[in-house]
Amino acid sequence: MQIKNLLLLSIITGIITGVVIVVYGLLTDFLKHILFLGDPIESISHLPFWYVLSVPVISILFVNFLISKVESVKVYGVGEIAEAVVQNRMIFGIKDLILKIIASSVSLASGFAVGNEGPSAAIGAMIASKLHPLFNLPKELLRISISIGASGGIAAIFVSPVTGIMFAIENIAYNFVRDYVEYLIIAGVLAFSVALYFLEPLIFNYSSGKFLEYRYLFASLVFIPVITFFIYFYLWLKNSVLRFLNFKISEKFEKYKNYIFGITGGFIIGIILLISPFAAFSGHEVVYYLINGKFNLPFTLIFLIIVLRIIATAVSIYANAVGGIFIALMSIGALVGYGFGELLVNYGINIEPFYFAAIGAAVFMGVNMKLPLTAVVMALEITYDYNVIVPTAIMVVIVSYLVSLNFELHKLRFKIGENR
Repeated sequence: MQIKNLLLLSIITGIITGVVIVVYGLLTDFLKHILFLGDPIESISHLPFWYVLSVPVISILFVNFLISKVESVKVYGVGEIAEAVVQNRMIFGIKDLILKIIASSVSLASGFAVGNEGPSAAIGAMIASKLHPLFNLPKELLRISISIGASGGIAAIFVSPVTGIMFAIENIAYNFVRDYVEYLIIAGVLAFSVALYFLEPLIFNYSSGKFLEYRYLFASLVFIPVITFFIYFYLWLKNSVLRFLNFKISEKFEKYKNYIFGITGGFIIGIILLISPFAAFSGHEVVYYLINGKFNLPFTLIFLIIVLRIIATAVSIYANAVGGIFIALMSIGALVGYGFGELLVNYGINIEPFYFAAIGAAVFMGVNMKLPLTAVVMALEITYDYNVIVPTAIMVVIVSYLVSLNFELHKLRFKIGENR
């Protein structure tokens, strides 16, 4: 009876989550077009500068107002859900669900560089936690229900069932894989099936399938130190921006700091929007354009957008924009990879830059979020191309190791300092 109820919970959670995620995705897109009077990539250059600056400022003040009224609007991203699963706790109301959807949609639509995987996981988890008691399931299985809902939410918003399921397993439900993975699979697949009809997946249009061209594999070995450098650069610049903003504002405006954060962050996002809309928003369009060769950008402009996207990501977190960083990290990695590819082409090497955009997107996300399996599965599911999958698998392991060396060196220096 318990297995039957858990199966029914998985099916109903998957379907309902898929529907709610579709509403969330379409609402975000609708608000984006309303706020910027059309497709922002095209319309921003025609709008008054004061209007572009005011959209993110007013939007983030509204989001911070919602957070001040209902704290759960901000909390329960993917990391918080993982912690809630371990501690077997998660209590939400319908009000929390609606406000989280509104706050996240407004954050994303107004230009903040956050992703939608965190809120999507939270939405699925909220739905599952509400359905759990209706099926007379024991309290100790609440963590399984939460994991099932989160898996469905991620699979739906990614419009990518295997990547979504793997993301949930690796990030949320790792300890439950052996006994309960089938329920995550069914919820994820059903939620994806609903979302596929309404939302747009990331698709690699130039896949050569199982044909492996070794020039891409060899070029990837050269790419390893490049993307490693940019991961260090991302971590350094992000932390520097956050430290600077916190130092200048936190101590002086403690009482109203969230609103000051919002105004400051919104103003910076507005400036970034005026410089280049591609440096703001979630980054979904950037990844799609780059992996399909729809961009033709000078090398210097690519580097400028990389810097601006890193700043936009840090500022979005600082301003309390509601969302995750999965797709934002992918966009930075795609830019790094595409720029690397363009550089090789300039030196007469016969490769297609969009291959390295796909590799860079997967590796940059996988290393920074410590999700190597998700990175490989994502490369597989988006591209179905060995020239992306094989280099991604090799690079995500090697680059993760190289990045970890930095932390080991810091620990070693700390221990030497202590001994002295």
